[in-house]
Amino acid sequence: MARQVTIGIDVGGTKMLGLAVDDEGVVLSEVRVPTPGHRGTGPAAGPADAAGFELVIDALATVTKQLRASIDVEVSSVGVGAPGLVDNTGVLRYAPNLPGGTGLDIAGRLSERLGGLRTVVDNDATCATVGEWAFGAAAGVSDAVMVTLGTGIGGGLIAGGHVVRGASGFAGEIGHMVIDPTGPPCPCGRRGCWERFASGSGLGRLAREAAHAGRLDEVVSLAGGDAESVRGEHVTMAAREGDPAALVVLGELGWWLALGLSNLALALDPAVMVYGGGLLETVTLVLDKVRAAFDELLEGRIYRPEVKILPAQLGERAGAIGAALVARAGDRYRVDVA
Repeated sequence: MARQVTIGIDVGGTKMLGLAVDDEGVVLSEVRVPTPGHRGTGPAAGPADAAGFELVIDALATVTKQLRASIDVEVSSVGVGAPGLVDNTGVLRYAPNLPGGTGLDIAGRLSERLGGLRTVVDNDATCATVGEWAFGAAAGVSDAVMVTLGTGIGGGLIAGGHVVRGASGFAGEIGHMVIDPTGPPCPCGRRGCWERFASGSGLGRLAREAAHAGRLDEVVSLAGGDAESVRGEHVTMAAREGDPAALVVLGELGWWLALGLSNLALALDPAVMVYGGGLLETVTLVLDKVRAAFDELLEGRIYRPEVKILPAQLGERAGAIGAALVARAGDRYRVDVA
């Protein structure tokens, strides 16, 4: 039987990563281009404008064409992992960090640009989850949760051997679970969302509070002497060198992460919880604290089998590999990877 090759593209905040992937998960080719019009986190974008719409489609078409030209195997389909609420028809209904993205019919427009090539679009964190389920840390289990930790928090859910997308395709927006109604404001417009405490931006906030309280002298030095300039990466750098105060702040981050994980475990009863994204190394530094806090917070822990908390294995390629698998699967509500 001929080898089947699909293209997966992960649309990130600053770059698009495209991979040509065969049916065994082997990456045959890779292309990167900047994400058009990146503007960082902020208020939700308005309806797609014509210029922003075309820039996004142009970039996706460019990645696809370059990948097709780089291999000598027929490409059967294209999958795209997009940030935001992607509905079951491949339309990006809400995209706070992708200018021109809200309301963008990525699947239909890109397929048209590619001469009718089958195109499937899904949420980027869901795609990363599928990648880890197929070839990474969640391989071989039927119930799993993935948490992607970056500037914010994304997620993906596997239940009973199915990818969970919900009635509209929007399941997995776990970063916006409210865990403290009186907590800090979130770009989504509410207060106290989980990602305000357990993400990269949350780590930065926790660190600046500690710095202003005089508890992070080494970290403030790394930030140039200004407490307000402290970012999460400064804390990670100091913790790597064994700075006790930095490790305390990372322990706070770990507790907030464990709180959200325990809530998800209560609702979904997964066998494995995978964490990935830009904070993967940071969380790994305090993984023992995360696990200890998780065990304390999880109701009935001593009566339950262990819920494994594992680092992602595919790195930055997880989303693109997962997008390729989703495109290949045909049925958006089930991806058979066993």
